[in-house]
Amino acid sequence: MVEESVDGAAAMMRVGQGFDVHRLVDGRKLILGGVEVPYHLGLEGHSDADVLIHALCDALLGAAGLGDIGQHFPDTESVHQGRDSREFLELVMMKLHGLGWNLGNADMTVIAQAPKLSPLIAAMRHSLACVIGVDESQLNIKATTTEKLGFTGRGEGIAAQAVVLLVKRGL
Repeated sequence: MVEESVDGAAAMMRVGQGFDVHRLVDGRKLILGGVEVPYHLGLEGHSDADVLIHALCDALLGAAGLGDIGQHFPDTESVHQGRDSREFLELVMMKLHGLGWNLGNADMTVIAQAPKLSPLIAAMRHSLACVIGVDESQLNIKATTTEKLGFTGRGEGIAAQAVVLLVKRGL
C-alpha cells in the first residue's frame, strides 16, 4: 500500500494481476476483448469465454482485494451461461467505483499461436475503454505467440494475462 499526494489529494494505489485460459473448440464464436474475432474455432466456456476480459476482471478484483471472477460470477450458476463477459467487466467496475477505486491503467497480453490478432487490437482497446469508462490510452493490449510451444503453440487454447493499477482518491 502506497500513499502519496496526487494533484493535492491523497491517493492509495494497488496493483493486481490476472490470468485466464480457455480451450479452442468447434462451434463457438471467438470473442476477445469484447470483439468477435474471425476464426474457425472459438473458446469453450460457461460464458462467452473471453479470456482477455476474464484476466482483466481477475486483475481488477485482485487489486481491490475482492477475490476473483469465479467468486463473483460462478460457472455453476445458469444465469452466466453464454453471458457476454463485458457484463462481468461492467459489474466489476461498478463495484470498484462504489468502493472509491478508479483504473489508473491496464496492461494486457493475449497468448495465441493463431489467429493473428494485431489488426483487432485497436477495436479491443476501444471496446474495453467503453465498458470501463476510461480513455483508450489507459489500456494497452499486446498479442504474442509461444513459438509453437505448449498448448497455445499447438493451437489447443488461448491464454491472457492482465496487470492493473487502481487509484483510490480522497483518503
